[in-house]
Amino acid sequence: MTTTGDPTRVRERKPAQIVDMSWDPITRIIGNLGIYTKIDFANQEVVECRSTSSLFRGYSVFMKGKDPRDAGFITSRICGICGDNHTTCSNYAQQMAYGVKPPKMAEHITNLGEAAEYMFDHTIFQDNLVFVDFCEAMVKATNPGVLARAERTDAPRGDVHGYRTIADIMKAFNPFEGEVYKEALKVSRVTREMFCLMEGRHVHPSTLYPGGVGTMPQPNTFTDYLSRLMRVIDFVKKAVAMNDDVFDFFYEALPGYEEVGKRRILLGCWGAWQNPDVVDYRYETMNEWGKAMYVTPGIVVDGKLVTNNLIDINLGLRIMLGSSFYEDWVNEQPFVTHDPLGNPVDMRHPWNQTTVPVPQKRDFDGKYSWVMSPRWYHPDSGEHLALDTGGGPLARLWSTALSGLVDTPYVKATGSSVRISLPKGESLPETTLEWHIPKWSNTIERDRARPYFVAYAAAMALQFLEESMGLLRAGETKVFENFEVPDEAIGCGFHEAVRGVLSHHLVIKDKKIANYHPYPPTPWNASPRDIYGTPGPYEDAVQGQPIFEENGPDDFKGVDIMRTVRSFDPCLPCGVHMYMGKGKTLTTVHTPTYGANHG
Repeated sequence: MTTTGDPTRVRERKPAQIVDMSWDPITRIIGNLGIYTKIDFANQEVVECRSTSSLFRGYSVFMKGKDPRDAGFITSRICGICGDNHTTCSNYAQQMAYGVKPPKMAEHITNLGEAAEYMFDHTIFQDNLVFVDFCEAMVKATNPGVLARAERTDAPRGDVHGYRTIADIMKAFNPFEGEVYKEALKVSRVTREMFCLMEGRHVHPSTLYPGGVGTMPQPNTFTDYLSRLMRVIDFVKKAVAMNDDVFDFFYEALPGYEEVGKRRILLGCWGAWQNPDVVDYRYETMNEWGKAMYVTPGIVVDGKLVTNNLIDINLGLRIMLGSSFYEDWVNEQPFVTHDPLGNPVDMRHPWNQTTVPVPQKRDFDGKYSWVMSPRWYHPDSGEHLALDTGGGPLARLWSTALSGLVDTPYVKATGSSVRISLPKGESLPETTLEWHIPKWSNTIERDRARPYFVAYAAAMALQFLEESMGLLRAGETKVFENFEVPDEAIGCGFHEAVRGVLSHHLVIKDKKIANYHPYPPTPWNASPRDIYGTPGPYEDAVQGQPIFEENGPDDFKGVDIMRTVRSFDPCLPCGVHMYMGKGKTLTTVHTPTYGANHG
């Protein structure tokens, strides 16, 4: 017997009909992602999955010997999507190493820039990429029965978003033609303008430096941002309502769909938006200022908060190999044996990592990816946990909700939820949204969390604006603090890139970079099997999931698998090249141009 979690899907096992199916590349900005699966079409499930990257970047190699003050500008180029997140995180690490605290105004400007980035990136990803997999055209091609039901199902929140049926919402998701698709593109322009007001240039900031910012705080700096923010407030409210309607419908229309992309709850969040009244960037006080962040860091295991102490989080980091194309470094000399508090630092910690690439042929029984396998060592259980980010928002909201520390005029963590208050917009009244901790860490809940976090970012931006304008009125306009680069120092920065956890670890010797390792969300989510055989989150979430698509092997589009991979927000997936066993190749396009490039 097998079950996917719903009694209606309990059934006898049939003789397996295994087909090898691969999506490679799922092209992205920060590397080439491939998903290799074995699918049992007789029993409608994925029985095996491997996640592989075919691109070696090598930032940690060529950073050595550079002036550490250049680190933010260099690491920004790691990604063409969230480069500002890297700059911000690099500056956090440098500020620890240099012993410098930027002025309050500089922190608010940085926070406003990052808030705009979250609003921009999550909106364009959700509405112009994720929803291609949920739009009318795609559902018609993969689950026509579901579309027929959607046409008969009223949208419960139609009074907010204005659409009568679920199918009407799906139609609005259609690329190029759909109203939501087109409006999201306009919103992405406005939010990018907001970003540039604070950080100068998108996506590689020209005004963020260690010690502060180069943005000059003037009244119109903030009023121009505010006027744009108020233009998108109602769009954010509608987005949450539409998402909830569509995702609740999928659970109802496809019993057992909660099993798609479901994995053990293993979530990591490193925190976002520093509190200028608390942060001093000293390692010794990192626990205190980490908990004062406006997104609370935390590690959530099986639904329980294991720790929200950034010092514990830092010390538990382990970079594993196993299936990666690298030589081990455990026999090298460590760069850092103890942290500034005297705690021993593991040889597999990013501070001690040495990157030695070993190119070789891909072997799924051996080494098959350029992505390493970051893990977090759980001191109580002894496990090396393959944490995921839930696409970013799921982990952020979950960690913040459980910690119950965030309590601002616009956002409040309750212990089991996050309440977000948005003011009256152009057409919709003042609204309080509430994200509740879900039952599962799965595809739909990763996607559902995203618009809620856009609302969270919009709400926090209002607070940062109020505090910035208060400082401006008080004449506190200083935005930079001088510093000296020390001969020797270490630093670590913790931040949230759009799609999840981001850390930068820096070692300085002779005023130069001796070691530097950035760990963005991609290696956490896309990691291959580690030395213990533990699969990475993409692999784990896809492997074992049921298939609900109505197409058979000959015209299979893999929409359930693509929804799962995309729910993690793997940068910008823009194309899929699909290989179907025995040399039969099918080229399928899963892009914003779906439906527009036929004929």
